[in-house]
Amino acid sequence: MTVSRALSRDELVNLATGAGVLGTGGGTHPYLELLAVQRLYDQGFHAELTSPEALDDDAQIAVVGLMGAPLVTKERLPDPEHVLRPVRVMEAFVQRKFDAVMSIEIGSENSMLPLMISAVAGIPAVDADTMGRAFPEAQMASFAIRDLPLTPFAMSDIRDNDLVITRTEDALWTERIGRRVCTELGSIVATCSAPRTGREVKDHAILGSVSRATRLGRAVIAARERHEWPIEAVLSTERGVHLFRGKVSDVVRRTTGGFVRGEARIEGVDQFAGQVFAVEFQNEFSLGRHDGVVRVTVPDLICILDSLTGTALGTETIRYGQRVDVLSLPAHPIMTSEPGLRRVGPRAFGYDVDFVSVHPLPE
Repeated sequence: MTVSRALSRDELVNLATGAGVLGTGGGTHPYLELLAVQRLYDQGFHAELTSPEALDDDAQIAVVGLMGAPLVTKERLPDPEHVLRPVRVMEAFVQRKFDAVMSIEIGSENSMLPLMISAVAGIPAVDADTMGRAFPEAQMASFAIRDLPLTPFAMSDIRDNDLVITRTEDALWTERIGRRVCTELGSIVATCSAPRTGREVKDHAILGSVSRATRLGRAVIAARERHEWPIEAVLSTERGVHLFRGKVSDVVRRTTGGFVRGEARIEGVDQFAGQVFAVEFQNEFSLGRHDGVVRVTVPDLICILDSLTGTALGTETIRYGQRVDVLSLPAHPIMTSEPGLRRVGPRAFGYDVDFVSVHPLPE
């Protein structure tokens, strides 16, 4: 029997704030998604959260997320019925109802999708995800790293197009085919990947990630209310490392192939005066160079925050003149394992460098 509890409105705000930080540039603060969930609460609905440990081993869990370029998601208000559609398509395909729902990634807007579905479908959201952050591609997930298939893979656009990729050679092919379809459908689709059992979630997902984001967001908001430095709240809550402080001096950005790609250049201030930090991105920030030397790479989290408020900045919103701090938070051990680095290390993003971390690696 799955045991769940209702999430309060304050928890929604905390979760959205923390998920923005964990988004590592992908979509920034999920403000529009937060508004969508709050509107459901105003209409008498509510979202429920359950721990992974409370799931029956044979429970069926929907794994949901938006696929596409973050910039495109800001052009249209989120629609709970839209994000629910691929879940219903998958239920019809496998001929079984889902018992719970979880996000493919806790970072940014995808963190809020299970709450929309929980509210309108009456099933609990699971306190877990498959990335512990945000990544740009579907195969960059713990289930794929553990060699579980992503197919069947359901996709729904904002019109009336629903489809299921029934089988692919591997998770990378699911991403490649899905990304091509996504681009044709306007670079944004709601997705539901292969159903997972409760046992698979407990064994292979990144557990407690919703609670983590909520705790992080609560710390940032509390620091603002006490007129303390929110950057320090992030660093202390997440065992983070401060990398740089400066002013954004240039941003090169383009939307192509269903991704936002580019680079942000930051000129140092205070103790970093005369230095430069450059961050490359593909939906999310993926590699940082300090005066030309690689300082940090995926899968560690690269977070660029507003220096005053601690608000997470995204690859589509970062702009000239912003005063920012650059932080690194440690990746989950699944991501820094040997099979994890094959999926989400810098070489998986096309960089000719090995994983560079500023954090102690787990023994």
